[in-house]
Amino acid sequence: MTYQDDAVVIDNDVFEIIKEAFDKEVETNDSKYRENLFNQIKDYFVKTDDGSYSIKSRPINNKVETLHTKSGAISESFKKFIDPLKLDYSRDIAILDICAGLGYNTSAAVFDFMQHTDNTTSLKVDMVEISPETLACGMIVPSPIAEHDIVKKAIEDELVRSNFASLHLESFEIPDNIDISVFIEDARQTVQRLEDNTYDAIFLDPFSQTMAPELFTCDLFKEFKRVIKDNGIVATYTSSAPVRGGFIEAGFHVGEGPVFGRFQGGTIASPNPETLGKSLNILDERRIALSDVGIPFRDINLNSSSDGINQVRTEERHEKRHVSKISSAVKTPIFLGEDIDDAPLKRRVERNLAKVNIPGVKSDEAYYIIEPQNGYSEDSNLKHNSRDRILNMSKRLDDVINGRFKDN
Repeated sequence: MTYQDDAVVIDNDVFEIIKEAFDKEVETNDSKYRENLFNQIKDYFVKTDDGSYSIKSRPINNKVETLHTKSGAISESFKKFIDPLKLDYSRDIAILDICAGLGYNTSAAVFDFMQHTDNTTSLKVDMVEISPETLACGMIVPSPIAEHDIVKKAIEDELVRSNFASLHLESFEIPDNIDISVFIEDARQTVQRLEDNTYDAIFLDPFSQTMAPELFTCDLFKEFKRVIKDNGIVATYTSSAPVRGGFIEAGFHVGEGPVFGRFQGGTIASPNPETLGKSLNILDERRIALSDVGIPFRDINLNSSSDGINQVRTEERHEKRHVSKISSAVKTPIFLGEDIDDAPLKRRVERNLAKVNIPGVKSDEAYYIIEPQNGYSEDSNLKHNSRDRILNMSKRLDDVINGRFKDN
């Protein structure tokens, strides 16, 4: 199985039906193979609460999920990827949409642009999706908003150009001030070819970090840092500690994204902390800075397999746990400076702390490490932000572990 085959998350059966239908279209130039295709595969889709459709995944750990929250697929695009941006439409805007899927995130971007433009500015979106079958699903699914028809046209043009399809059946015209390019390939390869300082926003929307850790590595985030503008924002749905830790290591500031359809907000990252608005939760900062759970995914050459990337991180966590990082067991770092009434929990926490030269949760060492969070505020700005606090706490932990605390 190739990396591209392994990276496709839609159900294998619908994958095959889509592929066969478009193969027949290319072979015969007959539109009938596409015209009724959605009705043939409708059972593989789920209608979410806002009326838009999501598509089912292939079984993952014996569980079938959908590509979007059931609270609303198109609503998720607006809440997680558009609302945090606050773009200035008085100038031209460029967006990179990674794991474009059914095209909803780009559709939401087109909608927002058309609501705010006076037609003197332009919108450029580069959509990247490794699976032509997934893009084809986006082309045949009912459009949740009218702007999705614009995206369908762009998808169709690329599918025809790449010989996956042969007919131009989408009649909607793309406005002159909107330019949508579609790349059907591994996003890691696409990003390396992009020019520096290009994008106002990057949408990062893989299925999950478990399935696609290669799209959540600090090495890929370094490429994002290169291609994004100084005030640009990367938006992703995940609140994962290794993802946030990867952004920090790559040079980004990080903040809390909007909550929609999940218990926690997503993540927004930017070179400029003032574009974020809201810092990370104080306990999330502490876990990223101090415990092995914040160790990021790595893919130095941007070509490793998912399994290889997961294995490298597992090994790094094992090597650094109790050596340069506090164990993430029982979320140990969150208890620094706190009273613990549960005696068994306190013993476990303090055993973990003792292994890195911290005598107890209320020791001088503990207070020294978390001192950067004194006066913590959710506001994110140049003087007070999650990145600076995380890096400072990490340095202080290193001081304690290596015996430099007494010199301070």
